[in-house]
Parts: sequence; C-alpha cells; structure tokens
Amino acid sequence: MEKLGRSGITAILKVDDERMAEGGKPWTLVMSGPGLDGQGFIRAEAASLDGCLKQGLTQLRASSGGFEWLDEIQY
Repeated sequence: MEKLGRSGITAILKVDDERMAEGGKPWTLVMSGPGLDGQGFIRAEAASLDGCLKQGLTQLRASSGGFEWLDEIQY
C-alpha cells in the first residue's frame, strides 16, 4: 500500500458489516489518483479481502500507469 501511495495512487479499503451479515460482498477497494493516467478510478468488490485485493490489483496491472512491479505481489 505504501508503494501504491508513492506511485500516485490513493487507495481506500472498506469492509461493510451490513453486507457481511447479508452474505454479500463486504469488501470494497477503490483506487484513484494521477497514477492512473486519466483512467478515473478502479473499484473492486468481493466476498473476501484476498479476492478484493486480487481484483483491484489485476485491474491496476492492466492499466497503462507502469505498475509492472505489482507482479512481485502474490495476488
């Protein structure tokens, strides 16, 4: 997360107790900032923290912002 911040990304990770109680997707990751090269933002929602991070980081890797270093992260 620290390296994301240093790369121009603002990241917010949230867990929603109401969605968790309903059996939904309680985890949300939103990333935005100048590091996304005008893409706007990335949003991921999942039933687990691991799934949420995997979705978000996969989307970030696919962006044109030069995030090849994310390949080092096992998500």
